[in-house]
Amino acid sequence: PTPKSLLLHPARPSAQLQSTTDYQEILMRVLRATAVLAAFVVLLMTAVDASAQGESRYGVWKMKSDAPPPQVNIMTYAPFGDGGMSITVESTNAEGRDSKWGYETMFDGEFRSVGGQDGAATAVEVIDEWSTRILNSRNGRVYQVIINTLSEDGKTISNEYVRMDEDGKIVRVTHAIYERIG
Repeated sequence: PTPKSLLLHPARPSAQLQSTTDYQEILMRVLRATAVLAAFVVLLMTAVDASAQGESRYGVWKMKSDAPPPQVNIMTYAPFGDGGMSITVESTNAEGRDSKWGYETMFDGEFRSVGGQDGAATAVEVIDEWSTRILNSRNGRVYQVIINTLSEDGKTISNEYVRMDEDGKIVRVTHAIYERIG
C-alpha cells in the first residue's frame, strides 16, 4: 500500500483517498495542526519561564563596586501584574547626585516606558531559566542591550551591557555584578 492509501476518511474508515489533492489537503491540515501545537507549547514554556524569572529575582540587589562613596547602585525587583516584574534603580554618582528610575515588564519583549527617564522605553524577554535580554531605547532607538543572568545559587546577578551607536554597531561592552542584599 502507498502512504496515500493508508490514510482513511475519518467518517468512513473504509473509504480511501480519491486523489493526490485529497492527500495534500490532509497533509497540510496535519502540518498546520502541528505548527499550532508547537506554537502553543513554546508560549506555555515562555509563560512558565517568565514567571520563574520574576520570582527568582524578587528582592534588593546592590552593585559590587570599588568606587568610593557616595557612589552606589541599588536595583529592586518586585511582583507586577500577573507574572510580571517591576524594576526600580536608585543610584548616587561620584558627585553625590541621586537618581531614581524604573519600569515594569511582563517578559514579553514589548517596549514599556521608563519612569524617571524622558523618551526612554525598555523591553525584556526571557532567554532561558537564568537569563533575560533587556533592550533599552531612547526616542525609539535601541542604544543598549543587557544580558541579565541570575547565578544558580540565586545570590548574584551578572549584567553584560552592550552599547550601540546610531547604526547599531557595538561601541562598548561593560560588566557589572549585583549581590542580593534583601
